[in-house]
Amino acid sequence: MKQTLKSLVTLAVSGATAAAMNSASAQDDQTYATFITEEQWQMVNELPGVDRQIISRDIGKLNLSVGIVHRGAVARGSGQDNDNPERPCGTQDSSRNSSARGIMHIHQTETYYIASGSGTLVTGGEIYNGNGFAEDSAVNTTLNGPSCSGLIVGDWIAKHVKEGDIIIIPAGTPHGWLEVPVHVDYLSVRPDPDRVLPDDYINPALGADFRMQTEE
Repeated sequence: MKQTLKSLVTLAVSGATAAAMNSASAQDDQTYATFITEEQWQMVNELPGVDRQIISRDIGKLNLSVGIVHRGAVARGSGQDNDNPERPCGTQDSSRNSSARGIMHIHQTETYYIASGSGTLVTGGEIYNGNGFAEDSAVNTTLNGPSCSGLIVGDWIAKHVKEGDIIIIPAGTPHGWLEVPVHVDYLSVRPDPDRVLPDDYINPALGADFRMQTEE
């Protein structure tokens, strides 16, 4: 009987130790540093498109993504209303129209670092006669999660931003460009506390070497 009890205790301790080790390993998996060189994000920025995700990863309490955005010239007042949106969202009150098209992300805060160029950024207010994105769109699956795009109206502000500036845009805050004289490129750091995006995305352009680098 004593031998049986001793065996059971040994098995229980061994199991608890293994579980603790597995838990520690899982935590260790979240503590590695990820390095993104200027050359790497510049390479992604040269890819086609406007907004390109660089990487998304699990950092423990939340997922975190980094993207790079390139926008060409935008003429002041060129924003237009959505015509019969397929997935209506936002407000139907068109008062105080900013004439800037923008987007609002339901879950995701963004921090912009302006890497080059300049422009006039509109933030705040509401999205008028907005259109949501299809469930399988890159915005929903890779970039920002559920979002609403359209004209920015209401209690918005406009501010000129330039290379070196940093802007924090809380989740639920509409934002868009009223005017871009030539271009504006900006890194976007995107915390994802609700984990609406994958936690293991790596832009294919970075290749297998980057994946190995992040896992060492």
